[in-house]
Amino acid sequence: MYNFRTDLADERRDIYKKANNIENEVEGIQTEVKEEENIKTTVVKILDEKGEQAIGKPKGNYITIDLKKLNIATVEDIEKYAKILSEEIKKLLEIHVTQKDDVLVVGLGNIYVTPDALGPKVINEIEVTRHILKYMPEYIDPNTRPISAVSPGVLGTTGIETLEIIKGIVDNIKPKLIIVIDALASKSIERISSTIQLSDTGIVPGAGVGNTRKELSINTVGIPVIAIGVPTVVDLATITDECLDLFITKLQDEAKSNDYLNQLKENDNYEEIRKALIPKDYNMIVTPKEIDNLIENMKDVVAEGINLAL
Repeated sequence: MYNFRTDLADERRDIYKKANNIENEVEGIQTEVKEEENIKTTVVKILDEKGEQAIGKPKGNYITIDLKKLNIATVEDIEKYAKILSEEIKKLLEIHVTQKDDVLVVGLGNIYVTPDALGPKVINEIEVTRHILKYMPEYIDPNTRPISAVSPGVLGTTGIETLEIIKGIVDNIKPKLIIVIDALASKSIERISSTIQLSDTGIVPGAGVGNTRKELSINTVGIPVIAIGVPTVVDLATITDECLDLFITKLQDEAKSNDYLNQLKENDNYEEIRKALIPKDYNMIVTPKEIDNLIENMKDVVAEGINLAL
């Protein structure tokens, strides 16, 4: 298994293709790319065990939406992004539940750590309806879907595995589907808080930063799990590798040609860089200085997208 250092399925596919010199599609994987109003949507479908083994993700659908300049997004931009996200969520909902089935929305992460605060912040904006339907049904449309929401915190502050909390809730309120929001890791600097990945295969919290917790999926909670993930961090080795590519490109532009630099750029230097950084504890997890604004804007996009879809 490769050290993919990313939670994004399309990035894992690209890493696998580069490592194996594959020009066409990876066996067991189907990819579709579409662009609309400068927003790129990539759909990666893992079809069988060969696809699973290739990129280390379970069989299912992975939709990646790339947004632009989220840190300076206007209200109109956020509404547009939320509408696009809601349409993709609806497509996954239609596969797994009916229009009136109960849905539980779960915001993973630590609200006191900004790059990890997206999930809890989204939960504060979700329009919950389950209690109104139960206790004051006369005040709401009877066709309203029952929606509940929870932010279970993290193991370090609760002492309880997230899976244990969620299973307890599922056993008691019996939703038909879970939507989980969490921060992810990426291998690309430009995708930090500007990319949203949806999948219907669940999520392994902390996997992208080497702090793996028990997975939330249909296998562990007994109902379908739609995961909405947003990259908020990269590790230092990834940044160094990407900066090295940029540096080599600059030298190539100046020198026009250099066989050694061409070969160096073609290689994936991540592992060598990571090995050099780890002995000194320098392989830090890095997030951009404008992460506060990015998280606030992405919180609005994700929360409104979920509300529109449900």
